[in-house]
Amino acid sequence: QVQLVESGGGLVQAGGSLSLSCPASVRTFSGSNVGWFRQAPRQEREFVAAITWRGGTTYYADSVKGRVSISRDNAKNTVYLQMNSLKPEDTALYYCAASPASSGVVYYSDYTYWGQGTQVTVSS
Repeated sequence: QVQLVESGGGLVQAGGSLSLSCPASVRTFSGSNVGWFRQAPRQEREFVAAITWRGGTTYYADSVKGRVSISRDNAKNTVYLQMNSLKPEDTALYYCAASPASSGVVYYSDYTYWGQGTQVTVSS
């Protein structure tokens, strides 16, 4: 069964940190690149970060580079997104998604499976 379940969102003050988790079913996780996207109200879903199947390569949007770190634990079928120095403009619904290892990682269309999202709200 395909399943991605994000957790770790919440309300935090500007400058604070949050750690998001995305455990997945073995079938979804194995051999997949995993990415995080976010969508603020009335805006398009945008790429945040991604990590390749074996964790050797990571990708970040310019807007979060230096503040966000993506990692994965293949033994636990889980991907993490550590977010530091959060800003009000980081407020959004955050989604994790899985794409085939042979696929790209930056575009929405690269991904096959999506979670339901976890809300991150950063107050000023």
